[in-house]
Amino acid sequence: MKLSVVIPAHNEEGCIESTVVQLSKYLVKEAIPHEIIVVDDGSTDQTPFILEKISGFIPELRWVKNSAPNGFGYAVRCGLSCFSGDAVAIYMADASDTPEDLARFYKTFTYQKVDCVFGTRWEKQSKVVDYPWFKLILNRLVNRFIQLLFGIRYNDVTNAFKLYSRRTIKGVEPILSPHFNLTVELPLKAIVRGYSYTVLPNTWINRKTGESKLKIKEMGSRYLFIILYCFIEKWLSRGDYRISPPKEAEPAISA
Repeated sequence: MKLSVVIPAHNEEGCIESTVVQLSKYLVKEAIPHEIIVVDDGSTDQTPFILEKISGFIPELRWVKNSAPNGFGYAVRCGLSCFSGDAVAIYMADASDTPEDLARFYKTFTYQKVDCVFGTRWEKQSKVVDYPWFKLILNRLVNRFIQLLFGIRYNDVTNAFKLYSRRTIKGVEPILSPHFNLTVELPLKAIVRGYSYTVLPNTWINRKTGESKLKIKEMGSRYLFIILYCFIEKWLSRGDYRISPPKEAEPAISA
């Protein structure tokens, strides 16, 4: 089964080359059939030139330009519109995710035959490096709110690091989120619509170069909108969007 990796990138000249090279080497070493799709989201630095350079020696790399409007969600949606694999993962350009975790997610997806593999940064086996304290408090409050609202045990819905089957991506369309609220829309729609999933601990490492594209002050209402949108679908759509037959939507968390 082929794995597609979508990497949104906006002004990531300081890290995009090392991120892609390390990821490619590891997936090749693990003999995982793959493609890497880097979406240049309107970069004004050297990111496009770096991508052009490394595409010359990484045959699995394909980079595309996301035309305006720009934004994390738009960039991911651009990548999701053109991937060719049986499964697709969203992977951060700043190397906050690790190739080892991605390979483990892919193998779990293949062996367990689930529709989705979701990462959590908040289990005993997880590892978090340099997570900002204010962001940490806000993260835990938001995720607890989502858990209570939807009645789920999954404790890291806002985590961007997830893997989806091709049929899941097709099944959660249309995708609405233009920004980081996409990280909430995809898993909540997948859960509400009955796609099977398992949860694995993952590592998160704060970026060493560049700056975070997540602007917390700008995202509050956008996160709330998409959460309530999915909540309304869960309770008022009368199952119109659920897959048939429905699959287990709340398996035990895997180590």
